[in-house]
Amino acid sequence: MSPEVISMRVPDEPTTSERMLLTSGRYVHFGPFRIDQQRQEVTRNGARLKLQGKVYQVLLSLLEKPGEVVTREELRIRLWPADTHVNYDANVNTTVNKLRQALGDSSDKPLYIETIPRRGYCLLVQPEVSDKSPQPYPAEASSVAASTPDASRSSGSFVLSKSDVWVVLGVIGLILAGMLLGAGITRLWILRASPVAQYPLLMIFARTFATTFF
Repeated sequence: MSPEVISMRVPDEPTTSERMLLTSGRYVHFGPFRIDQQRQEVTRNGARLKLQGKVYQVLLSLLEKPGEVVTREELRIRLWPADTHVNYDANVNTTVNKLRQALGDSSDKPLYIETIPRRGYCLLVQPEVSDKSPQPYPAEASSVAASTPDASRSSGSFVLSKSDVWVVLGVIGLILAGMLLGAGITRLWILRASPVAQYPLLMIFARTFATTFF
């Protein structure tokens, strides 16, 4: 199939008042998605989505005209240079389908992008533009909470779990049992050795007594 030559007639561009001013803020929000325009990064609930350049441009085109039809000709002008000869319909369809796949959307039951037959596409949600740094998503907050024990350990605090307490008590019990056993053995040895030690002392005392008085 030979590539289709695209007509270069530029459609009427919407005025600034009709187009959403994405430049009024760094962040764009819609549904669970957040766009950082400065970094050209799209995230969903804190997880980054990998969008190709043309797919990202299609998303921006839809965000600029929420609730309105973005024609296929508008997308062609934005995505391909004037001297490009491509299969226009196939490339637009492929790019929009990649965007839908990244957003978890469907052409049969669209949540974000609706197909307008023979015209183009329409964004079904109203985005919000803000220049303030957004609050962390739950996933990010949980990761911060998970790092809290490490932070407490690094600060010098010492926390024992139940299993650690039982281990310490077991070690102390073994030490005490060993001390008691050692004391018992020592006492038994002394008791056994004492009669043998007392007998020579008695002999020496008797001899001294006899020498002195006789």
